[in-house]
Order: sequence, then C-alpha cells, then structure tokens
Amino acid sequence: MQSGSVSPEIAHSSPQNWALRPIFNARTVGLVILALLFLSYSAHRMQLDDLFGRLAGMAVNAASSGSSDAAEASADSVFERMFPLAIAERTPIDRIADFDPDALPLFAHLETVPDEVSTLDPDTLQMTTQTAEKTVLVEPVGYLFLVIRKIVETLEIALWASLIAVIMSLPLAWLSARNYSPHWVFYAAARSGVSFLRAVPELISALFLVLAFGFGPIAGILALALHSAGFLGKFYAEDIEAADKRPQEAMRAMGAGSFATLRLAVLPQVLPSYAALTLYVLDRNVRMATVIGLVGAGGIGQELKGRFDMFQYDRVGTILLVIFITVLLLDQLAARIRKKLL
Repeated sequence: MQSGSVSPEIAHSSPQNWALRPIFNARTVGLVILALLFLSYSAHRMQLDDLFGRLAGMAVNAASSGSSDAAEASADSVFERMFPLAIAERTPIDRIADFDPDALPLFAHLETVPDEVSTLDPDTLQMTTQTAEKTVLVEPVGYLFLVIRKIVETLEIALWASLIAVIMSLPLAWLSARNYSPHWVFYAAARSGVSFLRAVPELISALFLVLAFGFGPIAGILALALHSAGFLGKFYAEDIEAADKRPQEAMRAMGAGSFATLRLAVLPQVLPSYAALTLYVLDRNVRMATVIGLVGAGGIGQELKGRFDMFQYDRVGTILLVIFITVLLLDQLAARIRKKLL
C-alpha cells in the first residue's frame, strides 16, 4: 500500500461520515403511541380513572377544609378496633372438655364474672335478662401462645415444602438441562412438567388439595412444594446450562462421564447460586404459607381467616404483628446465611 493511499474501510469510518444513530424513529414512536393507547384502555377497564378521581376529590376536600378529618376518622376507627392487641385468653370453663381445676395451664387462674342471660318468660312471653355468675379460665398470655404455636406451624409448613421442593427439583433440573438431559424426550417432558408446576398458583392448588386431604398442614405443604419445585427446577437447570464449559471439557478429556462431570465440574460452580435460590424459596414459602392458610391449608393464615370472619380485630392485630416480626427475623437470618455461603 502506498503511503498516500487510504483503505476503503478507513475512509468509510472516517469522522466526516460518522453519525449518531437516532434514538427515536418512526417505528419507536408508533410503538410508544400503541402502548399509551393500550394503557389508557386498560386503565379504564381497571377503573383507575375512578381511583384518581376519588383521590383528587379527597385532596380538594382536604385542602378546602384545611384538614383530613374523614381520613383520620376512618384510620382511628380501624385502630380502635385493632388495639389494644389481644394477648390474654378468657374461656368459660363449661366450654372446656374434661376441665380439671387442679391442673391449670401455666400462669392461668380462675375468675368469677357476672354474665347476663336472656330467657323467655313463659307467663308473659317476653324476653327477660337475668344476671348470673360464671367461672372463666384466664390465661394472661394464652392467645399469644396460641399465635406463636400457629406461626411455628407455618414455619414447619414452609420448611417441609422447601425441603420437598429441593428434592423434587434436583432430578428435574438434570433432565431439564439441555446439555445433560439423556434424551430430547426426557428434556421436553421435564421442561413441560416444570412449566406446569410453576404455572399453577399455590392458592389454586391448595384449594384442590384441601378437598383431597382435608383441612390441615398437609395440603399447604404439598401446594407450596409443587410450585416451588417448578420454580427451582427451572433456575437450577438454567444454572447448569450457563456453567463454565472449560472445567467440563477438561473432565471429559480425562474420560469422566456425565454424572462425574456434573458433580465435579458443574456443582461447585452452581452451589452458591443454588443456596441463594433455596433461601429465597424458603423465605417466600413462609409468606405464602400465611396466604394459603386462608383456604384451610393450616398455619397462621387459617387462624387469621377465622378471627377476621368473627370481627375479632384485636386478635387480627396480634396475628399481623407476629407475622411481621417473624418475616423480619427470618429475612435477617437468611441474609446472614447467604453472606456466609457467598
């Protein structure tokens, strides 16, 4: 090449011919307009325009009156019904089967309280109210102990569901990994199974499992385990497929089989990610165990649903506070374990 000549590539990429690619073009603008039209239509279907109108009206009323008395009154009404929180449990002894006054629970004592009883007067056929005395068993922290037992049951449901999910997801991940599945038929079947398990919400599966196994923790464990196995199976398989190929090629060059390569060259790479995913699933299952309890699948959610239906908001407040503290402590514990493993 002569010193004065310039190659075509250099001439094409010279500063005189260089230009920024436009951020917006006709296609992008059209897609944005279509997205805005869809969102406006969807907002009307979801009644978001009514929501914004009500919020604007509340803001105007608050600004004109100088205060938000209605909102404060509504909030005060909710808090008055929830507080003080229910800690004690008071149970009439005539409702306790095989009651033994000599074997009272810890910290419990008996009290005699007046009780108004309405009866029908046979002579006048009018309802009359009479005051009688009844004996009640007072447990100062009885309801708190009940809620703690229910939250422990919720933790057990989440723990067993996570353990079963891990056991199920390991073979599913092996069959769902394209580079380790024995045959494309097993690969397609495993991928379809994982997608099906992940697609069914826990609340829906819990409804059917409650019909099959009755009310209790078994339905909750199975519902959470099936959904979690689909979640873990997918991400475990993707971690196997994304593992560094060089250690695997070195193991195969030494004559190692698929299982040996998977155990010695892949598992050490994906183990930290597996630990993080498993801890996330355990944390999620604790929260979801409170939700599926609403349909009778055991745990604190079943107690929450019953107390809410009976309008016992002081007990609802106690349950919500215990759930919040439990999730917060579990999150801190999971963060510490994740920090040590990673």
